[in-house]
Amino acid sequence: MAEPDNGRIPIPSPKSEVASTDSEAVPTPSETESSSTPIDASPPEEHAATMDTPTLAPTSPESRLSRNPSFSGSSSTYQEDWDSNFPPLDRLTVLDLLDNFTLPQQLEKLQKGITAQTEKVRKSREAFNNKSRQARERMVDEWRRRVPSAEEQLDRYRKRMRTSVEKLGKRWNDTKAITLREKISFIFGVMNIFISGYLIGGWPEYMHWWYTVQILYFMPIRFYTYHKRGYHYFLADLCYFVNFLLLLSLWVFPKSKRLFTAVYCLAFGNNAVAIIMWRNSLVFHSFDKVTSLFIHIMPCATLHCIVHLIETEYQKERFPAIYTIQHSPAGSPTAYANVISMLAWSTIPYAIWQLSYYFFITVRRREKIAAGRPTSFTWLRQSYSKVWIGKIVLGLPSALQEPAFMLIQYTYAVLTMLPCSLWFYYRWASGGFLLVVFIWSVYNGATYYIDVFGKRFQKELEAMRAEVAKWQNEHDMLMGSGEGMMSMSEGVGSVSGDHGGEENKKSSSLGENISGKGLDERHEGDDEEEGSGVDNIPLLNDERPAAAVVGKGMGVATGVEVGGDEGARDVARERRSEGKQGRGGL
Repeated sequence: MAEPDNGRIPIPSPKSEVASTDSEAVPTPSETESSSTPIDASPPEEHAATMDTPTLAPTSPESRLSRNPSFSGSSSTYQEDWDSNFPPLDRLTVLDLLDNFTLPQQLEKLQKGITAQTEKVRKSREAFNNKSRQARERMVDEWRRRVPSAEEQLDRYRKRMRTSVEKLGKRWNDTKAITLREKISFIFGVMNIFISGYLIGGWPEYMHWWYTVQILYFMPIRFYTYHKRGYHYFLADLCYFVNFLLLLSLWVFPKSKRLFTAVYCLAFGNNAVAIIMWRNSLVFHSFDKVTSLFIHIMPCATLHCIVHLIETEYQKERFPAIYTIQHSPAGSPTAYANVISMLAWSTIPYAIWQLSYYFFITVRRREKIAAGRPTSFTWLRQSYSKVWIGKIVLGLPSALQEPAFMLIQYTYAVLTMLPCSLWFYYRWASGGFLLVVFIWSVYNGATYYIDVFGKRFQKELEAMRAEVAKWQNEHDMLMGSGEGMMSMSEGVGSVSGDHGGEENKKSSSLGENISGKGLDERHEGDDEEEGSGVDNIPLLNDERPAAAVVGKGMGVATGVEVGGDEGARDVARERRSEGKQGRGGL
């Protein structure tokens, strides 16, 4: 066996003496010697590399021996526990040693974080509680400000009572002024009928003077009142146009036979029947209704007088056109009293009026009419909307309603002018027609007085009765609303403490005593205290405090004992009973 050249002996690794695997047996000295033979037979360079001095560098897993518990020996268990808990020495670093000192620091940091979060939650809870308490206090204070005290409630009640009395007084004064004006109108209306009848029967030759004076009096007033009320478009109706034509025929063109024929037909036709169609009524106390009736019936009465009642000589001298038409033979050029001539000559001024009304009112004032300005067409459309003819007109398109209305109005005018020839030649027929029209206006006036005016007066009485009842119950309603607010405030204030609840209870009891509710509950069944709720209403000039006005049974209110003097209570009760006995004796 050849010896090695350098004479070195290989040094086994530290773990080679202890560790082993399950498939390897424990080496024996003979095996060691036998295993060293090939090593010695290796080349010198390989041998030198193999026999280098061992270092602490980490070894590969393949070079580590097995730590299986099948290894027999007393130190195997200890070695396994050591290796399982701590890294091997050859892999131990400085950081591994420092990790043992960082664990307490992490625990301390975690504890500080938990403490900080706990403190933050505590502060948030305290802030939330403070805000909730402040909001509750503000709400309680707001309700306390909204709920007035007894003095404030009493002052408000007195102010409302004074306002109601002033309003009623103003209304009463207005009613007195209206009543005085209506009385004057009633007197003049009755006197107008009396004077007109007297002139018709005694001096018919002065009737046209009486008519002219009245038309000059009524028309400016009518223009002013209608323009003030926004009814001035009614002043362009046919009835006013007929009165204007009559004035021209009486004073400007008394010799014009055509003008007189047109005026007579329009006055006895359209104007007279309009009393029935427009429901003109003889209401003496209404100046407006008297004026409307005058405009429609007085032209007919005036024409009746100058055609049938004045003397022939005076008629020939003063109204030559009427005399010529009456005494012209049939078929002559001046005989305008036939139906054809009357319709023809009355249609010309009617057409002039209708076209002028359409262009100057319906077309040029269309925006104002659409905005609500009333006209005769809008009034008739509303008044006769439930009548068959109104339903026919309203059933048409909007563009055709106005032409349909004008056509119906002209047809109505023609139908009313057909018997005018009869009225012109026969005195009793003309008088009978005027009597029928006048009676119809009287019937409309009676209907107004009985149905309309009576119901209106009844409504006014009911309104005044309701106003008085409102005075008596207004304070109860006021206290009822105050009690509701007090109870709500008491419910809210009970959260904030007992002090607010006690104040609310005092205010509630004070409100009940003012309204009479507390007195009625305390003295229920007592005959002497009947109607205590009404008796507790203070006078308007009563300047006593609320505690003195409430009187008996209030107890403690606003911190002052009111009912502590029993002697004063007895004296007040005796005076009240004496007053009741005195009223009973009377």
